Amino acid sequence: MTRSVDLTKKTILVTGAAGFLGTHLLRLLRKQGVRKILAPLSKEYDLRKQESCKAVVRGVDIVIHLASKVGGIGYNRSHPAEMFYDNIIMSTQLLHEAYRAGVEKFVGIGTICAYPKFTPVPFLETELWNGYPEETNAPYGLAKKMLLVQSQTYRQQYGFNAIYLLPVNLYGPGDNFDPKSSHVIPALIRKFSDAKEHHAKEVVIWGSGKATREFLYVEDAARAIILATERYNKPDPVNVGAGFEISIADLAGRIAKRIGFGGKVVWDTSKPDGQPRRCLDTTRAKSEFQFVATTPFDMGLKREIDWYKKSLAKH
Repeated sequence: MTRSVDLTKKTILVTGAAGFLGTHLLRLLRKQGVRKILAPLSKEYDLRKQESCKAVVRGVDIVIHLASKVGGIGYNRSHPAEMFYDNIIMSTQLLHEAYRAGVEKFVGIGTICAYPKFTPVPFLETELWNGYPEETNAPYGLAKKMLLVQSQTYRQQYGFNAIYLLPVNLYGPGDNFDPKSSHVIPALIRKFSDAKEHHAKEVVIWGSGKATREFLYVEDAARAIILATERYNKPDPVNVGAGFEISIADLAGRIAKRIGFGGKVVWDTSKPDGQPRRCLDTTRAKSEFQFVATTPFDMGLKREIDWYKKSLAKH
């Protein structure tokens, strides 16, 4: 096992720290005794601008790059150019400026959307280049995938220690419930909650319900990132997931039951399913930096629904 780096002695930049994963990562870093954390807001430092990237990496030992433009299928379909440009420009400039500033380590966070549309299940990291990504997510997935190429080439040419992690869809308290950009779990929680509140007889959901997804509890994801930051220093990409898959129909049923919606679920098959199946092989994460997801899915789902109900009650 690689000798672990003591993060409490490092100055760490976390981009996207105000986001869903970022808030959980900051909390966990602080809980572990890390005090020197820089967490710039996008309104102060626009990472699409090179001068902002140059400014934020100054005097930093480690960069954990979470910042990205994200959204569900609908948002990806209607904003493909923005999804490509914003994500590729942020990552490319930030890694380059981190290298130029003498940063010790760069932790890049990729996406499961980078995998080919018809990847054999469970997804192995070696399958990453064996086909084109699912069309609705391709601009986003490919933009994030270029960070892997850049990480590997900067390591090869400059000896720059950049690593690349591939997390699955995250969920948990603090998730994004904006219907314009939310992912499937918060979108369904909101739909069923609204339907129950308004005594609706049915809920319409995109696709056929047959597609499968894998979900990782956000606190598990934050723990994985910290373990990789401490222990992993190789060029190969690493899957970060829980190692299971669930159909969207099963997911919808579980959420409806937990919320108490007793109406009908209608599947709008004129809308896309997205990638047919998603489930990661997580062997490499376990062997390289001893990460195993520990939060049972139903427990994590309950925590997210409870958090959403509390946040509704506050407003």
